[in-house]
Amino acid sequence: MTATVERAPESGTVRRLVVGGLVSGAVLSVLVVTALTAEEAVPGIALPGPLVEYGLPVLRVLLDLAAVAVVGLSLLPKMLGFDDPERTEPVMRRARPLAVTFAWAWAVLALVVIVFQTAELNPGALPTPGMIADYVDSVGAGQGMLFSAACALAYAGIGLLAVRFGEKVPAELRIVIAFFGLLPIPVTGHAVDSVWHDPIMISMELHVMGSAAWTGGLLTIITLVAADRELLARVLPKFSRLATLALVLVSVSGLVNGLATMALTQGVELPGAVFTSDYGLLVVAKTVCVALLVPLAAHIRFRLLPRIAERQGTAVAAWAAAEITVMGLAYGIAVALTTASMS
Repeated sequence: MTATVERAPESGTVRRLVVGGLVSGAVLSVLVVTALTAEEAVPGIALPGPLVEYGLPVLRVLLDLAAVAVVGLSLLPKMLGFDDPERTEPVMRRARPLAVTFAWAWAVLALVVIVFQTAELNPGALPTPGMIADYVDSVGAGQGMLFSAACALAYAGIGLLAVRFGEKVPAELRIVIAFFGLLPIPVTGHAVDSVWHDPIMISMELHVMGSAAWTGGLLTIITLVAADRELLARVLPKFSRLATLALVLVSVSGLVNGLATMALTQGVELPGAVFTSDYGLLVVAKTVCVALLVPLAAHIRFRLLPRIAERQGTAVAAWAAAEITVMGLAYGIAVALTTASMS
């Protein structure tokens, strides 16, 4: 007997709305912030050209979004479960190739970012293989990006095995590799020279992983699962618990990271620097984004989830699109934070 799948209409429109909101929000915010915080030219000091100045943050935010997609697609089999393959396998047959595609994009973007980072460090010069090798050898951010690219390539290889052999390739292995690839990303942020360096870095890692799980999980559910009301009713309660934990983790770690980094930076005085420096204002802007996510996430959990559990039609896609768009804005601001001035 074949299971009847009740699908919500216009799922293609929903996917375009959600993905478009995330990407456009992230790219728009990082471009706006880059323009507002651009350094003024000083006679005798070369600055990167517009291609590098604006291209690098855009590439960085696209890299982040590709990684987020890989994380979300990796978590999907654990959220779907393995007890109803007739219903879940059609979804996973779409998810696995997508994960490989985004892993390739992640790897390529990481390598291109290294080239742009080299150009940023050597304004006015066209990066050569030797310059790029020296950059990677001597700068932690370059080494981190190379490690991230390697993880993405490893994921793509294992993901291809999953495309062929399905869930015989453990979902846990893909999840671990995806999260490992995220770990170097905070290396590109501001370094803090104090005994608190390691705790702050750990907090940053948790912040990045929590953000990726929350954003990637919601993105994957809305684009691949929301059209099937039966599956959505099974998956969304599981994800809601994960999202609540991620919300707390992201909120606390993000605020602590920003304020602690400023407090431990020589020459920066709090609380005045919060509203007088580019970095402080971006911390405030990112905090506002997270605050906006709270009512959106609460509405889905407490107002829509009970109706979804009863297999009723809801406007969950529209609310999720709004939530994901705000997440995109936060990702753009987060990338801008890595280069913002403390003074």
